[in-house]
Amino acid sequence: MLARAGRSACALRSERWPGLLLLKALLLLAMSSDDVDGGGKLSSVDFEIFGNVQGVCFRMYTEDEGKKLGLSGWVKNTRQGTVVGQVQGPPDKVRDMKSWLSKVGSPSSRITRAVFSNERDIPKLEMRGFGTRY
Repeated sequence: MLARAGRSACALRSERWPGLLLLKALLLLAMSSDDVDGGGKLSSVDFEIFGNVQGVCFRMYTEDEGKKLGLSGWVKNTRQGTVVGQVQGPPDKVRDMKSWLSKVGSPSSRITRAVFSNERDIPKLEMRGFGTRY
């Protein structure tokens, strides 16, 4: 690999550096996103929200907020008039979601109580994405 089309081996090598740097950056990015899936600290928490939380798009807003925060989980109405679900992801994002669930909710909702249970550290996400269950 001495010279190709009038270029020296050094010139050819230096032309590859941008590609190698891009490859290295992509690998680092992939490794950091893998960290969210299994290598980093992750939390899981179950929730039940009480109040006027059905018929006010609470599930849709919860799903949107979970996706916005990059969390995995699910949300569902109960026959008792509450909303239940589970949230998984980085502890700081799970904390943000708990705050949103207990204080914000959908614009027309009236939250009277939020109960969080089964809070635990998990080694990896047990589900992908955030969705509504029926």
